[in-house]
Amino acid sequence: MAAFARALGVGPAAGVPPTYAAVYALGATAPQLFEDEDAGVDFGRLLHAEQEFEWERQPQVGETVTARGRVTTDLERRGARFITFETDVTVDRERLCRSRALFVVRPRP
Repeated sequence: MAAFARALGVGPAAGVPPTYAAVYALGATAPQLFEDEDAGVDFGRLLHAEQEFEWERQPQVGETVTARGRVTTDLERRGARFITFETDVTVDRERLCRSRALFVVRPRP
């Protein structure tokens, strides 16, 4: 986290940058589909369509976060596949944020 903060030009003591949540939120869900052959996701046709966060509070430097992800929808429309991930992020069971991400797998021509 400290290196990430410095890359953004802020000191780590200023707190955890909100954008860092993408690291632990997507890190919890992405392996479920991208590394699991049974999921059948064609990574070469994948588009990251949306990402949103609902915050209770920002994590503090030194806290250990737990991110639990799940696929909430996996739909097909007109040959395209729409996959929604949700991730709940907590510290000691206190909710920090919820992430939702939508991925679209484009149809084959």
